[in-house]
This record gives sequence, C-alpha cells and structure tokens, in this order.
Amino acid sequence: MTSTDLSHDLRHQIATGCRIAGFRGLCEDILGHISSRHEDGLLIRCRGPQESGLLFTGLDDIRAADYAGNLLDPDDAYSVPNEIHIHTEILKARGDVDVVLHAHPPAVVALDLAGLELAPVVGAYNIPAARMARDGIPVYPRSVLVNTPDLGRDLADALGDKSSCVLRGHGIVTTGKSVQEALSRALSIDTLARMILRAANAGSAPRPMSNEDVAQLPDLGSGFNDQLIWRFHSTSLAAAGFALPA
Repeated sequence: MTSTDLSHDLRHQIATGCRIAGFRGLCEDILGHISSRHEDGLLIRCRGPQESGLLFTGLDDIRAADYAGNLLDPDDAYSVPNEIHIHTEILKARGDVDVVLHAHPPAVVALDLAGLELAPVVGAYNIPAARMARDGIPVYPRSVLVNTPDLGRDLADALGDKSSCVLRGHGIVTTGKSVQEALSRALSIDTLARMILRAANAGSAPRPMSNEDVAQLPDLGSGFNDQLIWRFHSTSLAAAGFALPA
C-alpha cells in the first residue's frame, strides 16, 4: 500500500469515527473532533465553509496540521479546531498514543456535575468500561475552552498515563493506538455514565463492584473491544444511510 493509500485510509477512518460519534450522540451538532499522528504532524477533523456537523463529516474535512497547530493542507477556507491544542499537547506528551478523540457526551458531563463518579459499577455488561473505571478516569477540573498550548499541557498533565479524562462542564478526551480504540473507549465511558445516571434516577447511586469481581474481568483484546465494536457501529451507520463513501 502506498503512502497515498495509507493517508486516504486514515482520513477515511477519522471521518467515519466522527460520523459514528455524531450518530451515537457523543457530540451534539458541530462540536468534537478526532486526530491521528500522520507523518511529521497530525490529521485532524477541521471546519470548512460547508460545515454541517460531525455526523456529516467528509474526507475533505480531515486536514493535515503541524504540532504548533498550523494548517498544512491548502486551507480552502478551512480552519483547525479552536481546541487543536488538546490533540497536539497530548500527542507530544504521550509517545504511546496515536489517536486523540474529544467529544461532549451529555451523560458524562451531567454525571460529573452531579458529583457522581465513573466507578466500576457494571461488570460483564461492559467489561472495557469496568476496567477503565477500576484503573481510574481522571477529571480535568476547569471548564475552559482548551485553546492555548498551556491549557493543552494542563489537560495532558491531568490525563497523565491514563487512556481517558473527563473535562468538567465540557466533555471527555479518550486516546488510543487507533481510531477504533479511542472511539470504543469513548462509547464505553458514555455507556457507563448513562447506566450510573439511570440507577441514580431510580433512587440511589449504585455501589461499586467488589475488588474480587473487578479482578475477574478479562481483557478481551482489541479484536473484540475495538474491531467488532467498530464493525457494528460502521454497519449501523450504513444501515441508517450515513456511511461515508469508500
């Protein structure tokens, strides 16, 4: 596969990931973005003159930028996200991360504002969510627009060596080695938040699982956690008529 083919494939994955995020309600209307390392910089979902929201992301919306946050592709009236420094600073700080996803899932924002934690309250219902909650999902306590390198570094510090972070009054950041992994983690966090809110609305916050039960949960691997989840959501997107042309 040529470098051109690889670039096209990666742009297609990012665009599809954005469409899935929009379809599943991780991002409302025009907010949110996904990036991936690419050559000496990154590919990132940008905003152009025909902006219609994440659900309608096209290949042209995925543009190359450098780590200073400058657009490298011909601009054509496109601009990088205001919060590109979420992506650039995490990618600079974390050599083990190739993809960064930023989304605004309402359930996660509401859960944190209500003073509830993303605790491991479910087990086999969603094993990735339980394992992430067991390991701890940090919270970035500021509700600011992360639009400067300094704020991006603050967020990267809050994320630390974890895969995901809640941004109070704002949204989430998830990371991964692939678009599929970062998206799967975002979907799992959203599922966990929805379940905790549902239990709390029924009368009480759910109790965390026992350490013994959490320890018994296996790592099912990326083939199950990421690839099959990606296939399901890609197929659902196509069935609803929102698939990106090949």
